[in-house]
Amino acid sequence: MEKHEHGQHTYIADPESQGEMTRLLNLDRVTTRAMGGPLSGVSDWPEEAHVLDLACGPGSWVLDVARAHPESAVTGVDISNAMIDFARVRARTQQLSNATFAVMNITEPLAFSQASFDLVNARFLGPALLRQSWQPLLDECTRVLKPGGLLRLTEPVDMAGITTSAAHERLTVMLYQAFWRAGYAFSTNGYTLGLTTMLPRMMRQSGYRQVHCQAHTLEFSADCEAWQDFYRNAQVLFSMLPPFLLKTGVATQEELEILSEQMHAQWCSETFCGMWHLVTVLGEKA
Repeated sequence: MEKHEHGQHTYIADPESQGEMTRLLNLDRVTTRAMGGPLSGVSDWPEEAHVLDLACGPGSWVLDVARAHPESAVTGVDISNAMIDFARVRARTQQLSNATFAVMNITEPLAFSQASFDLVNARFLGPALLRQSWQPLLDECTRVLKPGGLLRLTEPVDMAGITTSAAHERLTVMLYQAFWRAGYAFSTNGYTLGLTTMLPRMMRQSGYRQVHCQAHTLEFSADCEAWQDFYRNAQVLFSMLPPFLLKTGVATQEELEILSEQMHAQWCSETFCGMWHLVTVLGEKA
């Protein structure tokens, strides 16, 4: 893995990649739309709240919240220097002085004081955290949250959606298998992610109260507006992952090339159907 300012990362893709930045910009927009806004599920919002977004990527969620709540201070952290540089430029361009960004490795102790934030948010940490890193991260979230503060974690049930494309489904299973072999997520057999199953209990065991889940779905069938966004996401995602899939031994280069070609053809069929499922888990620090 490539060395970064804050140590060795465990993100399955190159966090400094321009292609990954473009993919995340698109994915952030689609996700926020699917969830009904950047703060869906958050009912109580203190005045002048301090908010932290973990693994913020190019900063879209931070900027959305900062724009909607100019009285609040919203901070995003990410391992990628390129992502943080870009997020800072976006904040200046949009004149959002209440949005700040810092390079930080979320698998290490966070550079914030105890009880600093009213809300800690994160989306899609699965590709960035090894299985054993989840509990230390929850402990750090607990440390930096104020009493009564909210932890809000959003993860996909099915990482790339469920579709009628046989090639896409095969590639997705390969991805789950690679995650399992490399020590990510919580599947018992390598055919699921298992994250959304485990997170509510882990949060309760970490002392959070009123833990509850919020489900989100988004259709991206051929006749839906979201199809193009998901098609682009799948193109970039599966073009970046061959090194990870090959390293874990779940596929050969020839298999990946054939499946990739078949997937693109099947996605472009007028009968293509797809659905994406997400779960947000929320809990209050005691």
